[in-house]
Amino acid sequence: MDRSVPNHQRIHVLEDLRALRNSWRSEGLKVVFTNGVFDLLHRGHVTYLEQAAALGDALVVGVNDDAGVRRLGKGEDRPIVPEEDRAMVIAALRSVDAVVLFGEDTPLNLVLALEPDVLVKGGDYDADSTDPADPRFIVGSTEVKAMGGTVATIGLVPGRSTTAIAGKLKG
Repeated sequence: MDRSVPNHQRIHVLEDLRALRNSWRSEGLKVVFTNGVFDLLHRGHVTYLEQAAALGDALVVGVNDDAGVRRLGKGEDRPIVPEEDRAMVIAALRSVDAVVLFGEDTPLNLVLALEPDVLVKGGDYDADSTDPADPRFIVGSTEVKAMGGTVATIGLVPGRSTTAIAGKLKG
């Protein structure tokens, strides 16, 4: 992957994903997708994204927009960091090849547009769950598996979470 691309050029819109995927696939690259809020970037996020990137050749990260974060019930004061800033910080990580903000409650439309070879979530999810009502179900897993892709989970770094950091800041 070309890591010399400026950070702001790594931020895309949904409509760009198919062209980006096609370009990578024409190069024979394995595409990995994950998503999250990434509110206060910390060691757990960086470790997670590095491990996700290691599962393929190109890592695309979906970042929940501000309205989506509020709908997730993360708290009245969340997100702490605005969506544009969160996207830029994630785009600056060397393990990340592309970032896309999304406003839907789930990343399903991104998964369908990107058709990743690997779909990744944190260890608090269950790659084997097939029940969308299960809170550990990975949205898009059924579709990725049907396309011949794989679904993986990555263990969380103990004691590292945005919620814990936000709690410390509140005192």
